Amino acid sequence: MANYLVTGGAGFIGTNFVRHLLEHTDDHVTIVDKMTYAARPESVDGLDPQRVTFVQGDVCDAALMDRLVAAADVVVHFAAESHNDNSLSDPSPFVQTNVVGTYTLLEAVRRHDVRYHHISTDEVYGDLELDDPEKFTATTPYNPSSPYSATKAGSDLLVRAWVRSFGVRATLSNCSNNYGPFQHIEKFIPRQITNVIDGVRPKLYGAGLNVRDWIHVDDHNAAVLRIIEDGRMGETYLIGADGEKDNKTVVETILRLMGEPVDAYDHVNDRAGHDLRYAIDATALRDELGWRPRFTSFEDGLADTIAWYRDNEAWWRPIKAATEAKYAATGQ
Repeated sequence: MANYLVTGGAGFIGTNFVRHLLEHTDDHVTIVDKMTYAARPESVDGLDPQRVTFVQGDVCDAALMDRLVAAADVVVHFAAESHNDNSLSDPSPFVQTNVVGTYTLLEAVRRHDVRYHHISTDEVYGDLELDDPEKFTATTPYNPSSPYSATKAGSDLLVRAWVRSFGVRATLSNCSNNYGPFQHIEKFIPRQITNVIDGVRPKLYGAGLNVRDWIHVDDHNAAVLRIIEDGRMGETYLIGADGEKDNKTVVETILRLMGEPVDAYDHVNDRAGHDLRYAIDATALRDELGWRPRFTSFEDGLADTIAWYRDNEAWWRPIKAATEAKYAATGQ
């Protein structure tokens, strides 16, 4: 039995990872989360108090991180500011959490020689042309295009430097776009699902031709656990499920699965600097560690996600009106 410290464990991917650990291991989990708007107390309600400890705190708090890391066997760093639109209006929280927070954790795991896994994004690589046959690999040069992706790229480079300079026992993973339960409704897929539930037409950025490589959050977290258990120290693993879809197709699939006409959506202003296409080559993860996604069909994963939002309206309803008002103010 190991003691896990999971940063950002009340956020979307982090809370799903905690649930994955509880289901598939006998380990104890300490969640540390700053509880910004993107985290929901309801996401961690009902977790086994014998196996889960919750601490409200900031990853930039060096004294707190030192104390929590000292008691851990493994640190999994999910905590991040992650919404691109927010990074365009105010980059400062992204620099603090994503760069300074990662530095703070790295110094703590260095002092206490604790195993560390760093969660990152495919957005650090920039974007690909829509007709480019290539995909991102672990050797693709970084080319971030937003304050969010730039700060995540910076955090990745800190981890790599601490591995090489100080021998920190760390692995990294860069994942494609996640979807699934507990995702904040400001994000693309849950926003469209909850709009349809409310009888509101979904919103599509620009022409909707931008392509994302979608993966169900449960598959992402299963891959993370495999990397923690068997990954090579210092290695970067890319996590993807061959789920490339353009945004127009995603919206139309949501509408069809929810029994609505596939053209019942509205075009809105495109996002500034909107990346064209992301695509992940997860060959190394599959060949070296034997990981395979459970949701091999994007449509099946999307149907599972729709069902969760329909069944858990009490989780997202309190934040829906404020989220839509924020988008309306920008014409989106």
